[in-house]
Amino acid sequence: MSFNLTVSPDFTPDHIAGWFIFNTWLQKAIGEGIHLELYNSFEAQRKDIDADKIDMIYANPYDASMLVREKGFLPVATPAGERDEAVIAVSAGSAYETIEDLKEGLRIATTDDPDVHVMGMIMIEPADLNKGNVEISYAPSYVIVAKHVIQGKADAGFFLKEAYDDLSGVIRKQLRELISSQIYVIRHMLLVGPRLQHKLDAIKQALHNMQQDPKGPGVLQALGFEGWEDVSQEDTEFMIDLMETLVD
Repeated sequence: MSFNLTVSPDFTPDHIAGWFIFNTWLQKAIGEGIHLELYNSFEAQRKDIDADKIDMIYANPYDASMLVREKGFLPVATPAGERDEAVIAVSAGSAYETIEDLKEGLRIATTDDPDVHVMGMIMIEPADLNKGNVEISYAPSYVIVAKHVIQGKADAGFFLKEAYDDLSGVIRKQLRELISSQIYVIRHMLLVGPRLQHKLDAIKQALHNMQQDPKGPGVLQALGFEGWEDVSQEDTEFMIDLMETLVD
């Protein structure tokens, strides 16, 4: 029996190859056949999640709530030292200097990355802005969000901080960071679904010992991670509660 692994569509494109390398390494480490399925959109991925086609997922914080509480997924690990933060950026020549400068009718470019969108909307609240008095347009990637801001099609863009930091130097020079979130406890995590939970301990052990594995450091480098750290059910529930509070 082959199991299916997927990755939240907001991962950095530079690490596509890294996830294939990780999947090959993981299969050998736990002795199971695993197919890596990548999706271009959250909508397509959620459709397969709803159809119970996914057995392991590197999930964004927003989807973790549904996966754990509705689909019975269990937490495995989270990248060491990594936290999910959001950035609001404007064009380098924008007149906006602070969040409070933003005005009603603000044109915002964003992706369908749910946790970043939630954090972005919270960060514009000091300007008395909300979904009722701004214009929101969705782009398929953070690079396109950046282009929309640079080209004047949007006044501001919401970015995952990691994705913003990974933009090319040419693009970054044409943008200016207005604000970055500092929540600290929101993070992506690796979750295992019911059909693969008989291998939960083996997966945890493999990730825990990854630095000592002959090929482990190279796999981590391909992913852009320093390592993996354990994440408890309690920590996961706390993050989920926080995300649900932010959404409400």
